[in-house]
Amino acid sequence: MSTINISLPDSLKHFVDQQVTERGYGTSSEYVRELIRHDQDRQSLRRLLLEGASSAPGAPVNDDYFAMLRKRARGQ
Repeated sequence: MSTINISLPDSLKHFVDQQVTERGYGTSSEYVRELIRHDQDRQSLRRLLLEGASSAPGAPVNDDYFAMLRKRARGQ
């Protein structure tokens, strides 16, 4: 695992320490890793949403379509 050092103003350091205590993280590094993971997830979701928004419109579906999906899911 790589190491990175960051500088924080006292107010942010206090906030990080508070989050570590209140949310049950073992260290401030765990808290920062979790923030980075959440940011990665957010960016991934945003990318998927943009891909969906720029894709061709979907075909309309009706009750028969969903009945067919249920049947396929049951292996029938």
